[in-house]
Amino acid sequence: MPNLDPSDSITNIGENIIELQVDTQGDRLDRWLANQLTDISRSRIQKLIEEGHVTLNGKACSSKKISVGNSDRIQIIIPTLQQLDVQPENIPLDILYEDEHLIIVNKPPGLVVHPAPGHPEGTLVNALLYHCQNLAGIGGVERPGIVHRLDKDTTGAIVVAKSDRAHQHLQAQIQAKTARREYWGVICGCPQLESGTINLPVGRHKSDRKKMAVIPVEQGGRAAITHWSILERLGNYTLMQFLLETGRTHQIRVHCSHIGHPIVGDPLYGSGGSVRVNLSGQALHARKLTIEHPVSGTMIEAIAPLPDEFTKLLRVLRARLNK
Repeated sequence: MPNLDPSDSITNIGENIIELQVDTQGDRLDRWLANQLTDISRSRIQKLIEEGHVTLNGKACSSKKISVGNSDRIQIIIPTLQQLDVQPENIPLDILYEDEHLIIVNKPPGLVVHPAPGHPEGTLVNALLYHCQNLAGIGGVERPGIVHRLDKDTTGAIVVAKSDRAHQHLQAQIQAKTARREYWGVICGCPQLESGTINLPVGRHKSDRKKMAVIPVEQGGRAAITHWSILERLGNYTLMQFLLETGRTHQIRVHCSHIGHPIVGDPLYGSGGSVRVNLSGQALHARKLTIEHPVSGTMIEAIAPLPDEFTKLLRVLRARLNK
């Protein structure tokens, strides 16, 4: 059972069942529960609501947005964590920062973040379970500790939480846009402007379920904002800096492709150009991650060195300019 704030409004009535009495008015159900059950992340509480583990005044409640009122009775069932069917694997990690609360890793190309169909092993999660003690179950059984994702062939800095408290705090920073995520990428073509913003909603592609696309909000797209600026013009290619305001799946890749400047080497969203460099995937790198430490409150800035493939690509493109 999680640790609970001491309060007369909370009663343990079973090994995995908690009953709570509301003493405020008008707060959202998920927000109110998160304030009471301080060792459970808000995202997990929302999942419990969606899965039917929460009742309001004796009736099942599946809406996290419903308002609770004074004297309402809430019952929440905390399911026993499923057995984690992911095995630790001794996969080397390039660690940029680590303490007892979190770890920031420089992810190499080709490494999937968490197990999924087609990738049951050999993932970052398998490596983390070997490296970190007591990671299982934090933030979800299949994705323990994972705060945000990077695509398989996108390299760079990714942060992983070692406790539910750290997981909740770090996810809140992502959602509140206070975490700064800076990417470097090489695109095909040369934008006329030096900087700009792409504000186009992104959703699942209507015909190809492996892809994302620019989709109107009324058709299921979600707000997606990418700020970009040019770092270096390289003939028919451009080294770009991207700052994410939102973090949709494949966001930078979709936005660049949509405006006619796909990421070099992107197998899904563009031909990748004709650069004679053996890239394993798209030339996109999460170069810098800036976050607030979830316990101390100090700012952490982790810079991930460019991978060899990326530096070779830049070297080839620069050499072309000097011919």
